[in-house]
Amino acid sequence: MKKALTIAGSDSCGGAGIQADIKTMTMNGVYAMSAITALTAQNTTGVTGILEASPEFLEKQLDAVFEDIFPDAVKIGMVSSSELIEVIADCLTRYKAVNIVVDPVMVATSGSRLIEEAAIDTLKSRLLPLAAVITPNIPEAEILADMTIRDEDGMVEAARALAGRYGCAALVKGGHRINDANDVLFSPEFDAPVWFAGRRINNPNTHGTGCTLSSAIASNLAKGYHLAEAVERSKEYLSGALEAMLDLGRGSGPLMHNYQIVEEV
Repeated sequence: MKKALTIAGSDSCGGAGIQADIKTMTMNGVYAMSAITALTAQNTTGVTGILEASPEFLEKQLDAVFEDIFPDAVKIGMVSSSELIEVIADCLTRYKAVNIVVDPVMVATSGSRLIEEAAIDTLKSRLLPLAAVITPNIPEAEILADMTIRDEDGMVEAARALAGRYGCAALVKGGHRINDANDVLFSPEFDAPVWFAGRRINNPNTHGTGCTLSSAIASNLAKGYHLAEAVERSKEYLSGALEAMLDLGRGSGPLMHNYQIVEEV
């Protein structure tokens, strides 16, 4: 069985973060492992507290995984401080980790900020250059590419700029102000951008969509799919989880990660 590691924060309501990652990886057919960067007290309405792991303990978690069950892919989500980012970058480099997917989580679906301002520079300099692909939404891509994105041409420009700047593929996700769910992928190896059309799904419950997509991509890379096919398969899984129309909580609720099992039962 192929293995995938998620390095991210815990979500106490189970819809995003480590919990969403493990559900997604399991449903996409890989063995899921985790290194927790922070505990969060959160639900569908917002984040009420964050308790960071110490850099020393995060390193112990990463050592424990890499020295025993080496992952075939790594997904990185919420990392709130420069110190933790440095530990992750050092460990991934030391162990020569492969198929690294970075979801540059900066703000929760509820609007709560999840990363320190100083940590963004460390993310740019230490972590993004190690990635096989990064998966920013439009607000995140604007910060990372230092530009404003107003339309689909801007999405392409940002993806191209990010790929050039960090030497990795960049999947810029739509859905914020511009289109429903059309994403664009550009890689330094590509001659042209690749668009992935998303189905129009009228579901306000989107808590954890970014975590879910990036974890599915890591899972499919672990299984040996080329990047474009991994993205295509992952978007199909995400659409299914949204179309199941799970409705929990008083805010933007979680997805039904196990919709395939529920349908079978």
